Amino acid sequence: MTDLPSHHMIYGSLADFVTGEPLLDTDDERYRQKLARLLVEERGFAKSELTMRRKIETLFARQFVASKIDIVVSIAGQRVMLVRYGPGSLVTRERPALAAARILEESQLIPLTLVSNGEDAELLDSRTGKVLGAGLAAIPSREAIVALLPALDFSPVAQERREPELRILNAFDGEACCAGGPCALPGAKEG
Repeated sequence: MTDLPSHHMIYGSLADFVTGEPLLDTDDERYRQKLARLLVEERGFAKSELTMRRKIETLFARQFVASKIDIVVSIAGQRVMLVRYGPGSLVTRERPALAAARILEESQLIPLTLVSNGEDAELLDSRTGKVLGAGLAAIPSREAIVALLPALDFSPVAQERREPELRILNAFDGEACCAGGPCALPGAKEG
């Protein structure tokens, strides 16, 4: 086990399924890798259609936040689905994932949003927030998304909606290490 300060159990390292990049082996990363494998091996996407580990940086009220976007799925260069992993309840993951899908690309909305805790999932319409399907079985195949392409709305959100969506990401994804008190981890910045 690696001896690095962290709030996560680190088992060593692993190679990213899509990129081959070395990553810390944590329980959360294992679930992210499980989702990437499912998209490729069971849902028919090519590894080249998955972009791993994008981020959106925000700064509001002196709080800098780097929001993680686990996977962005593209077909023929068009971003079609944003995937965010988070442990626990899916409903608490919906709003920041929708905000990310709405603003990650300035030129387009990513029309489908998938939130998953690795054991369950919800597929959402990124524009309306409506749940389109629940459970891992609701994760669409490449073929299903290709069939949906003519009906998907890629038009970007209005410029005046970008900042509110960025603020939502900042509020939901901010981490308060140790609830604002001193962090017990050696070498870690105080919360």
